[in-house]
Amino acid sequence: MILPRYRIAASAIEGAGKGLFLEESVARGRIITAPDAIDRTYPWAELSSRPELAEQMFASARWFEDHYTVSPDWPDECFVNHSFEPTGLWHLGFIFAFKDLPEGTEITVDYRHLLPPGEEESFIDSQSGEKIIGLSWQESLTASTHALARLLG
Repeated sequence: MILPRYRIAASAIEGAGKGLFLEESVARGRIITAPDAIDRTYPWAELSSRPELAEQMFASARWFEDHYTVSPDWPDECFVNHSFEPTGLWHLGFIFAFKDLPEGTEITVDYRHLLPPGEEESFIDSQSGEKIIGLSWQESLTASTHALARLLG
């Protein structure tokens, strides 16, 4: 569920396709997206071993520990793109505004939180040229928890 008004349009990120843009300002620390309609998660072993699920990996995101969602219907939340300097903080399926975000801001998150540990994204970060490699659950949870605590002060 995307809480503020938004639109889907061509991304400002080179090679990213479409992006999710705010149609209203969002204050620092506010929730931009929240989980809803998640009917199940898959353990990594099941996701990677079942052919019908494995071919949908492009539409998966780590939810917690080694459990992933698969969204082949591509809801609008899937248009949130990657950045190592994101506008949003991914934490346990929620995206929080990293700072006061004006109308027109493209929402981005660090995809390393969504990927399986050690898995390399099929593209590189467009600004830094660095590889995007999934963090371990411990690293992801620790980093996002500390970032959220700083954000909410």
